[in-house]
Amino acid sequence: MAGKKRTKALALLVILVVTVAMVIVARVQSKNGGGKPKMRGGSAVQTVFSVKTMTAEKTVLHDYVATNGEVEAQSSIEVFPDMGGKIRSVNVSLGSPVKKGAVIARVDPSEPGTQYALSPVYAPISGSIVSTPLKEGTTVSTNSAITIIGDVDRLQITANIPERYVALLKTGLSADISLEAYPGVVFKATISRVSPVVDATSRTKEIIMTFDKKDSRINAGMFAKVILYTRDFAGEVVMPSDSVVTKDSKQYAFVVNSNGIAEQREVVLGESVDGMIQVLSGIKEGEKIVVAGQTSLSDGAQVRDITNGVPKNAVVSQKTREAEHIAEVPKQKSEEKGEREQPPKNPVADITPPAEEKIAETSEKKQDIPAAASSRKRSWGGVSSTGER
Repeated sequence: MAGKKRTKALALLVILVVTVAMVIVARVQSKNGGGKPKMRGGSAVQTVFSVKTMTAEKTVLHDYVATNGEVEAQSSIEVFPDMGGKIRSVNVSLGSPVKKGAVIARVDPSEPGTQYALSPVYAPISGSIVSTPLKEGTTVSTNSAITIIGDVDRLQITANIPERYVALLKTGLSADISLEAYPGVVFKATISRVSPVVDATSRTKEIIMTFDKKDSRINAGMFAKVILYTRDFAGEVVMPSDSVVTKDSKQYAFVVNSNGIAEQREVVLGESVDGMIQVLSGIKEGEKIVVAGQTSLSDGAQVRDITNGVPKNAVVSQKTREAEHIAEVPKQKSEEKGEREQPPKNPVADITPPAEEKIAETSEKKQDIPAAASSRKRSWGGVSSTGER
């Protein structure tokens, strides 16, 4: 009898301890939200994602080919003597202006035991001496060029274009020319001639461009960096290609509506130039596209636009970035300056997605989130909203 009473008392004690423990756990959970979204004022707190956006607009993409070239005189000719022998006199020097028919040198064709009159060497065209003449006493033959005469008032740029771009070449294409001697200065040129054949060794085709304007700063023999514009892609909305999210072999982009909600849109993409890509469908002109922070978003996510739209000049395309790099001031030697020049800042880096920031806010604070202002204009490097370069 006594054993049964002790068993009942022990059972009641266990039940009491379990009940007290459950009450304590319930109170702790109620203080910590019970594992459910916190409630304040009767509404759940939502996660808000910080993003950067740009305003979608139709923009022209300028495709191009980057290559190197050399500035030359449009007309130049090597000067050969009529007879072989030794040069007895030279009447010109490098850079000297000459007129057609002028005597630029005299050659003595005499041999041991014979005596001949000096043979004059005439300038076949008018121009300037663009190659250092051979010195007096040099033995020459009728195949030895004494010098080169060129018309330095009319210059051209010769460049070689890889075979894969041959189908795009034609006369009239425009180009931007940069010279090492004048960093930051761009000279305009136009294709005047295209070679009819591809060089079998280099697999390139030669093109000749003429400067649109005469400029005394340009000299024959200068090394040129060429940006040759080949095609324009117009009539479509464009966006940074890094803003595209791929899921299950489909491409998506996120658009922020007026309520600060991210909408996932499936997009059809077109041509791409220097990190900017055409959007053929899925996004309309004037909508705000997420360009940074999109990797953490899902359809319907609450977002905060921390940029109020990317300014028009905040995105720079790599092709013209390449053109800008061509015209960049050459780096000074650190041994002379004692300092190292920093590389030019890439504006595209300004919109590189930061570490996604999740901000928990109450529903009352959500009402304070302003609608992001939109920017209606954009331009970058080789891309302009007007189609102008």
